[in-house]
Amino acid sequence: MSKKRGLSLDEKREKMLQIFYDSQDFFLLKELEKSGPKKGVISQSVKDVIQSLVDDDLVFKDKIGTSVYFWSLPSSAGNQLRNVNSRLESDLQSSKKRHAELVEQCNALKKGREDSDERDEALADLKAIELKYNELKDEMAQYADNDPAAFEAMKKAIEVAHTAANRWTDNIFTVRQWCSNNFPQAKDQLENLYNEIGITEDFDYIEMTPAPLSSVID
Repeated sequence: MSKKRGLSLDEKREKMLQIFYDSQDFFLLKELEKSGPKKGVISQSVKDVIQSLVDDDLVFKDKIGTSVYFWSLPSSAGNQLRNVNSRLESDLQSSKKRHAELVEQCNALKKGREDSDERDEALADLKAIELKYNELKDEMAQYADNDPAAFEAMKKAIEVAHTAANRWTDNIFTVRQWCSNNFPQAKDQLENLYNEIGITEDFDYIEMTPAPLSSVID
């Protein structure tokens, strides 16, 4: 007989969220550690699972007296998805505005740039400077791989960005699963909503592929 597979982190998060949604009550951590095993989440992992939900604003906690209480409502998940959509929409509008500004600046800079001897000479000087810059950049790249501090700093920055992006992916998958479980009759409407906000069939976690430092600098 094959050994039963344990729950993944996403499955544990969903199970613990369901405890809150079913009761719509406040819980102490020790109460959640007792309720977790009934949902298939071992008590030893409940604290970490709950903390991950708190970090992602899917579960809230308040200290009352000397006790810390945890709570969450079904509307919290919906609000989370709407907040993400609103933030993405705001970023999109900002990008459109910036693009329009750059196009306007580009058009303004084109004025008065008719061909002339002075302009041709200036362009030739600029080309020579660019060539010299590229030569120096190539020379520096030869030594970049020997700079451990620069490599480690870049590596850590990439890891932080990768983890943050996949944490939001976790949040979105958790919300989608909860919606599917609780509103099966609204499957088509939910799929349309996901597509409208960019959560399509190819939406998935970001895989981090190691790359040579010199290729990043170039």
